[in-house]
Amino acid sequence: MPLLYPTQGTLSDVFSPQVPFARPIDTPPAPKTTKYQARSDIYPAWSAVDDAKTKASQLGNEAAREFDKASQKAQAKAGTIEPHSAKYYAACTFGGLMACGLTHSAVTPLDLVKCRRQVDSKMYKGNFEAWGKISRAEGFRGIYTGWSPTFFGYSAQGAFKYGGYEFFKKFYSDLAGEETAYKYKTSLYLAASASAEFIADIALCPFEAVKVRSQTTIPPFAAGKTFPGISQIIAAEGVAGLYKGLYPLWARQIPYTMMKFASFETIVEMIYNYLPGQKSDYSKAAQTGVSFTGGYLAGILCAIVSHPADVMVSKLNANRKPGEAFGGAMGRIYKEIGFGGLWNGLPVRIVMIGTLTGLQWMIYDYFKIFMGLPTTGGAAPPPKGATPPGH
Repeated sequence: MPLLYPTQGTLSDVFSPQVPFARPIDTPPAPKTTKYQARSDIYPAWSAVDDAKTKASQLGNEAAREFDKASQKAQAKAGTIEPHSAKYYAACTFGGLMACGLTHSAVTPLDLVKCRRQVDSKMYKGNFEAWGKISRAEGFRGIYTGWSPTFFGYSAQGAFKYGGYEFFKKFYSDLAGEETAYKYKTSLYLAASASAEFIADIALCPFEAVKVRSQTTIPPFAAGKTFPGISQIIAAEGVAGLYKGLYPLWARQIPYTMMKFASFETIVEMIYNYLPGQKSDYSKAAQTGVSFTGGYLAGILCAIVSHPADVMVSKLNANRKPGEAFGGAMGRIYKEIGFGGLWNGLPVRIVMIGTLTGLQWMIYDYFKIFMGLPTTGGAAPPPKGATPPGH
């Protein structure tokens, strides 16, 4: 009887082509790897890196699209902004406000250590030691002592500085004439920036007085608050007390700003002259990258030029006696600290000012792009009939 029925093996042989899963199919052995083959065990790591790059690219593209949408809305709301019109100067003023207010507030911890070391060079040996001591004694908020007067003061200063620079650059250019302005453009940058800074420092000085006192006294003067600090100074010394550091502030800021704007314009022009093509050939991101690079290099020069006056501003705001004459106070302080004391805290300030200046120009030019305006600097074509400098 068993011979009347097919066996299981016979059924599998007959029907396996139509039903391939009827019995297990032998898997061929994996080929042996050689020393020339890539390692498959690290493929997942490569995949993770590629995924991260792809996601970062997607986020960047999405951010760029959102920036363009917001920019188009802002430009539609503001309307056409003609160069050197009231709208143009208003946009530059607001861009300067953001550029200086935000960046100076962000580096408050560096500024705090710099000011305290200028007043007492033996207080801290370095930045990290200083921040550790301050955080242990005053908490994390202590590291940002003085941020409020810094924000208000440098926002006001930045508004007048950048808006004023654009105004005075056009004003002096018109006075000199197109050909003369091109031929002596560096002198034009210096004159425009000095004029703008002269006004900007008048707006900054009251806030600077509160900032320096709050950062150089322990516990902080007026608890580090801006407007209570202004009220206390006026009550004790009158309105003149807010401006007792104005002369050294001018001595610090005007050379600083002249170097900042003139060297930035020159460095950016040199960068675009070195790069192939024209400035207009480069993307928005590339142009703001040039702005940051030019600003950082200009900031290093600014820090060196203005540092002695910066030390004197800190000393005068902290140690000038009531009723003491300006010249007498400076002479007394110089006798106490000597020439070497005028350079206390310079390395910290170079890092701080270089970063500050680079970020300020980047933010300022990004805002100009946002409003549909060209970025600052770059080689301008000479006017018709003018001979380029050096020929």
